[in-house]
Amino acid sequence: MPRPRVHDLDELLDTAERLVAEVGAGGVTVRTLAAAAGVPNGTIYHAFGSIDALLGRVWLRAATDFLTLQTQLADRPDPVDAVLGAASTPAVFAERRPAAARMLLTVKRDDLLGPGLPAELADELLALDKRLVALLVRLTHRLWGRRDGAAVEVLTTCVVDLPTALFRRALSGPPGEGVGADARHRLDAAVRAVLAIDPPTRSTKD
Repeated sequence: MPRPRVHDLDELLDTAERLVAEVGAGGVTVRTLAAAAGVPNGTIYHAFGSIDALLGRVWLRAATDFLTLQTQLADRPDPVDAVLGAASTPAVFAERRPAAARMLLTVKRDDLLGPGLPAELADELLALDKRLVALLVRLTHRLWGRRDGAAVEVLTTCVVDLPTALFRRALSGPPGEGVGADARHRLDAAVRAVLAIDPPTRSTKD
């Protein structure tokens, strides 16, 4: 069987991304994906080796694009504006990649990525996690001149926890609705409130 063309693989990943967003990780099998994409089962095995590898690639592609956008939105002169930009990423990403945003915010990564994930994909995911930590540390240092765990934890609340809590419901609704202005305004207010209080004193262990 000839190897599928690159654009065909992108379309297959797009279909898988949409399915994960619609039915969750457990609803995507080789059979359901092949039927939705209109390809033989063998195409998936030939191109990716396994459904675990394909779903890993789907997550990695979306998460990489998300973090790239987040890094761009955080590139602002004022440190507080930089944090607000990073926190707003799910809403902006949802406008550009609705299915990907829905997947990232409503599906747990551990539920999607099984034990059969190839080692090279696991390494790429680890590298992506390190990129996110580096961004959080960089923003923390810009705000408070600190890089310790207590300060980074406060930044994580602003950039990860609050957006997830405020935007997940919107992105769990009917596809295409996106994140409304009310949720964005609430996020802005919540992040500013958190940043108004300095992080706890450095631990001697940091």
